[in-house]
Formats: sequence, C-alpha cells, structure tokens
Amino acid sequence: MTTVITQTQPLDDSDFIIKGQLVDTYTRCIHYHSQLDIIALRFKCCPNTFYPCFKCHDELNNHQIDKFHVRDQYKVVICGDCLGQLTANEYLNSGSVCPRCQAEFNPGCSSHYKLYFDF
Repeated sequence: MTTVITQTQPLDDSDFIIKGQLVDTYTRCIHYHSQLDIIALRFKCCPNTFYPCFKCHDELNNHQIDKFHVRDQYKVVICGDCLGQLTANEYLNSGSVCPRCQAEFNPGCSSHYKLYFDF
C-alpha cells in the first residue's frame, strides 16, 4: 500500500494553493523533481488549485482532469521560482524559460502538453 504525503503551499494570492506530493517549495514533486521541474499547473476541474504534475492531480482526486484550452486567457501555470502565473499560450511560447524571472523550465515537459492543455 502506498502512503500519499500531501503538502499544500499557499500563494500570496490566498485564492490559490499548490497541492501535491511536493518535495520542495519550487513545486517539485515525487514524480518530477529535476532541477528544471519548477512549474505547477491548474485545471478547469480544480480552479483554485495548482498541481506539480498530472500524477499529483490524479492521486489526490477522484475525477479525470478537465483541461483549459491553450487559447483560454486564464493563468494556468505557475513558475516555482518566482510564483509568476502564465497563461497556457505564454507558457507554450516561453522557450522553456520563465518570461518573468528567466528561470529555466524542463523542456521535456513538452511531451506532456496534451495531458495538460486542450489544443
């Protein structure tokens, strides 16, 4: 049996939290924790919560992910370094670098885009 350890990290804007199996304050989780794994994502189904990855969402909820469309103007990605929030389009066009603080994001996340966003 697997024990799920959950941490919640409140953001400056108290309307949102980061929830998942976090290993640090940069949004790294037990599933993805390289130096570059510093984003968290928000889904339509959980509008007040950001998750480090789809696995954290799935392990902590009893429903399927409902994704935002890439054209939606909602802030759906958080940089774990500066906590700047990005739209899907801003994130997808960032070149794997935060446009606010220039922290590098994991370019390998591009293989998961269809899990996070509707196109």
